[in-house]
Amino acid sequence: MSAILRQINAVGWHRLLGAFLFIWLVILVFTAFPMLGTHMSSSDTKTSERLTRALADLEALRRQNTELQEIFRDINLESLKGDQKEAIENFQYRLTKAEHTYTKNQLGYVSSKEEPNTQYELLRRRIFSNTKEFWYFIHSGLLELQKRVQEATPDVSDHIQYMLNLGAEHKRSLLHDVDQLAEVDGYATWREKESNDLSELVQKRFRYLQNPADCKTAKKLICSLNKGCGYGCQLHHAVYCFMVAYGTKRTLILKSRGWRYHKAGWEEIFQPISDTCRDPSGESTSNWPGSADTQVLNLPIIDSLSPRPPFLPLAIPEDLAPRLTRLHGDPIVWWVGQILKYLLRPQPKTAAAIQETMTRMGFKRPIVGVHVRRTDKVGTEAAYHGIEEYMAAVEDYYKQLELKETIDKRRIYLATDDPKVILDAKNKYPQYEVIGDPSISKTAGISTRYSDSSLFGIINDIHMLSMSDYVVCTFSSQVCRVAYELMQNYFPDASARFRSLDDIYYYGGQNAHNTIAVLPHDPKKPGEMSVIAGDLIGVAGNHWNGFSKGRNLRTNQIALYPSFKVNDKIETAKFPTYAEVNKRDPEDQ
Repeated sequence: MSAILRQINAVGWHRLLGAFLFIWLVILVFTAFPMLGTHMSSSDTKTSERLTRALADLEALRRQNTELQEIFRDINLESLKGDQKEAIENFQYRLTKAEHTYTKNQLGYVSSKEEPNTQYELLRRRIFSNTKEFWYFIHSGLLELQKRVQEATPDVSDHIQYMLNLGAEHKRSLLHDVDQLAEVDGYATWREKESNDLSELVQKRFRYLQNPADCKTAKKLICSLNKGCGYGCQLHHAVYCFMVAYGTKRTLILKSRGWRYHKAGWEEIFQPISDTCRDPSGESTSNWPGSADTQVLNLPIIDSLSPRPPFLPLAIPEDLAPRLTRLHGDPIVWWVGQILKYLLRPQPKTAAAIQETMTRMGFKRPIVGVHVRRTDKVGTEAAYHGIEEYMAAVEDYYKQLELKETIDKRRIYLATDDPKVILDAKNKYPQYEVIGDPSISKTAGISTRYSDSSLFGIINDIHMLSMSDYVVCTFSSQVCRVAYELMQNYFPDASARFRSLDDIYYYGGQNAHNTIAVLPHDPKKPGEMSVIAGDLIGVAGNHWNGFSKGRNLRTNQIALYPSFKVNDKIETAKFPTYAEVNKRDPEDQ
């Protein structure tokens, strides 16, 4: 292996990556080659020979792919420069995706189409969502009925259990069929490209905003990383500051010296958010909101912000909204994920620590990320949920996945602030490979929470949760929501890759979350809401039984309504459009 690494260094990273990417592209070409379809004649000897050679070459490339992944796992990322490290990590992810593409031959050849219309994408996602909501309703109702008849009529109870089991299979089959639509409709290439293009566009805008030509005259927004809360909450505080900076076209200055998680500051753990402008001074300074002419504005925490600008969650940039609503099932989550992507670019030592932990633990797909919150949060901010509830959702995910592909092992990455949870899971679920580090869990305790070991522990946890194929957690936890937000950077649309045991997604300090009724509802039971199509309903939460709770803004009634009868209202705001980005990109200077 050392000889291989010396050869890699001799060749040069950029040339080597180019060669690896060529291999990856060859894999994709072979897997999509039309001659693998149904049009090949059995009597065509030449075609048969070409097919045999192609399959042999493909198998050789698959083995090389596996070997390359092993090589990359042994590379010391700490010795690499920032751009090299980012390229290696991105290439590792692309190798995994190429391997997944190789195993999808059961669908046959699918010709790519240019792009779908918005109505098609919205309808496809709505069918998927409503299928789940239908099952929540049926499942909850049957369980309640079973409780009522269990002792009096055990034969009826057994029949209900039969319906529950077979109904779950029906649900998984329907979701599988909808999922397959996205595989065979010809738009997969467009979704990948559109996701990459949108991300590249906003990241260029962020770099432009954060690297003004003249820091002395640039308008600035000062954000102090001093909010008295946990790590996930502080990340969301920084994201909120960045949103306001982007909306006001001011360079964000993050003041982090004395940060409770790392006294030396943010820049020792993550890359500076600006390469050219870190000086907070200016000719004029004011607290928010100041005036348009004020050079430096100090921003309070979101809870104390007044007046509130239009740039706060759940608003997304108006100019991006048409593309985002077509691509993604929850645009605000994508938008927050893009800001986190920019903010959380790791320093080399941080990246090396993450890579070392992933290698040591044997992090491998398929994998479900499970976050179990305990300690000080349970009983105050969140209800207790046993490991059985989490694993029921994990079991359901794997049964769904096994309709689509053959997997080598069911595994979970278990992140928790209570080390006993990891032992409990391993004892109760020996059929699963449970990956978790009790030492990380111990550092998450109240007494050691603000140490460096705790910081790197939670960074590792969030990274591996976000890299998972699916996450099971409680959205009342900010750590869980951060992982879900970051997950959006690894898939064109990861909005459905979660199961929350309590809340729906929300952003602390957000503006109202409104939905629009698309179907009327006449109350059938006490506590249900009267709805007509077009009503705006402020949602308070999903009860995961087919009903959500909210306030009808037309009637002011607070009650339950069927979740499938509404669509989310996408909120937009007139953010700057950053036309200058097309003329000047700091990376190209």
